[in-house]
Amino acid sequence: MASKQNIVHVFLVTFPTQGNVNPLLRLGKLLASKGNLLVTFSASKSIGKKLKKAGAVVSGDPTPVGNSGGMIRFEFFDDGCSEDNDDDRRDLDTYLAKLEAYGKTALTGIINQHAENGRPVSCLINCPLVPWVTDLAEELNISSAMLWVQSCASFSTYYHYENSLVPFPSDEQPYIDVQLPNMPLLKSDEIPSYLHPSTPYPFMRRAILGQFRNLSKTFCVLMETFEELEGDLIKHLSKICRIRSLGPMFNNPSLETSSNISGDLMKADDCLEWLDSKPHSTVVYISFGSVRSLTEEQVTEMAYGVLNSGVSFLWVMRSGATSTGETGGLPKGFLAKVGERGMVVHWIPQAQVLTHSAVSCFVTHCGWNSTIEALSSGVPVVAFPLFGDQVTDAKYLVDEWKVGIRMSRGEAEHKVIGREKIEECLKEATSSVKAREMKMNALKWKKAAEEAVADGGTSDRNIQEFVDELRKIRVKLG
Repeated sequence: MASKQNIVHVFLVTFPTQGNVNPLLRLGKLLASKGNLLVTFSASKSIGKKLKKAGAVVSGDPTPVGNSGGMIRFEFFDDGCSEDNDDDRRDLDTYLAKLEAYGKTALTGIINQHAENGRPVSCLINCPLVPWVTDLAEELNISSAMLWVQSCASFSTYYHYENSLVPFPSDEQPYIDVQLPNMPLLKSDEIPSYLHPSTPYPFMRRAILGQFRNLSKTFCVLMETFEELEGDLIKHLSKICRIRSLGPMFNNPSLETSSNISGDLMKADDCLEWLDSKPHSTVVYISFGSVRSLTEEQVTEMAYGVLNSGVSFLWVMRSGATSTGETGGLPKGFLAKVGERGMVVHWIPQAQVLTHSAVSCFVTHCGWNSTIEALSSGVPVVAFPLFGDQVTDAKYLVDEWKVGIRMSRGEAEHKVIGREKIEECLKEATSSVKAREMKMNALKWKKAAEEAVADGGTSDRNIQEFVDELRKIRVKLG
């Protein structure tokens, strides 16, 4: 590590959910691995406690990443809620305001302390649900960037909505289609659901759009995507703001030596040995993410659909993932009937599972992390979006990138997907002519993703150029 006077200190602030922690931590490790940088990863104290409980290395002391001399460290701040009880965080409308109030105060003190100790922060980087971090950077006269943790297509949709550039569904016209530049026509239930007038989560819309009101304050928007996947759209939007695509970060070869620095908030169950016992491309992997849960009725239909399809499966069902609060939400006797054909777990190392040779397809909620991991692993998908940008991702997976089939259209559909439909989709995704076509397309995207992050690839160059910009910012600080 360079002397304190020459340190390039990058400070990352995440929203406290799994879907934000993982990509931002991957970015931190990637930046540290690419240059002689000090990266501080910061989150609420509750996140720090969960990371430690899951066995992650989260030291306040700098930990080496890669061979370039870069370091990463962790610093957790008070968000005004109990570290041990997430009840206060479940009311997001209230929690978002509390996180901003407490976070701004705590981080101001932390950042000022770093400056006094001879390692001033050169750049603040945040993710979309904490747009106030950009305001804080401006107040402290620090450069800022933002990591967009959704697709470039979703970014474009939010941007056009915020700036009223095209008509969107409204109370008067709730079902109109949306046509955006360099994008396919989106039906009313294919735009990010937070932008629909019927959304029950208007506070999420406000939080995300807050970042778009701050775009002029950031010198760069980093994206967990790659040019080969969304190149035309990235090029178009780069006329509006500077965009650097860095993805897919999860399988970047620069991170292979830092696996002990993990962003998992739960300790993973051991499923790899079970997968090892299964033949090549025979296991359907099922996971609906870390935030929302299926209703117990939908879990029952899913279970019988899986059972009747005859496929082998690995199903991630978080503790408390049904309305009963237990995995017991599965039909009575279900696990006995499937025997060794299936395995139900609470949490698994998803990136490792998707790259396992036994996995044939992925029944997914189509969150962006899962989407980019599936594409980069060459795994076809069965799209079961729930809300937010997931419905847009499903559109692209099925119709544009042609690696998936649609099982659901999202919660706006207001229906339980029946076991017959589920059985039909699973059979189509595993043993039909279309299954072979999807696999071929998925392998094409896998190859493109590998080339993007390889030495000299599009994402590799973008990362290095961003690191070089950070160094120039540090020089200007003196």
